[in-house]
Amino acid sequence: MVKHSPNPPQSGHKSRVQTQEEKKLDAATNRALDYYLKPKPASPPEPDKNQLFIVSPHIDTETLLANASEDLLSISTIAADLADDVDDSRRCIALAISRMADGVQLLVERALDHLETKEMAVPGAKG
Repeated sequence: MVKHSPNPPQSGHKSRVQTQEEKKLDAATNRALDYYLKPKPASPPEPDKNQLFIVSPHIDTETLLANASEDLLSISTIAADLADDVDDSRRCIALAISRMADGVQLLVERALDHLETKEMAVPGAKG
């Protein structure tokens, strides 16, 4: 194929207007590509409408376990105190609740120990 018109002259110098227009065009192109192709950040799941309380999703595992441990200690203390005020089978039930809370608290404390050991092995890691 024969080209009838010559190519425009190539000069290394561009005017300020051309440079600004190219920047605007590049910015508009990037915005359009980002809008259509860039993945949107995942939104947090909608809480269940029937759920009265929720745990904030950004809280780390260590904080959750520490709070669970403190709550279990409180449950155990309340149940043991209650056992002093009741007789017979109700006392056995209150003591059983206290002992179960103590056992679960030991499990939570062990999980915290494992997290701490893992953080010591990999400094800066949070679970």
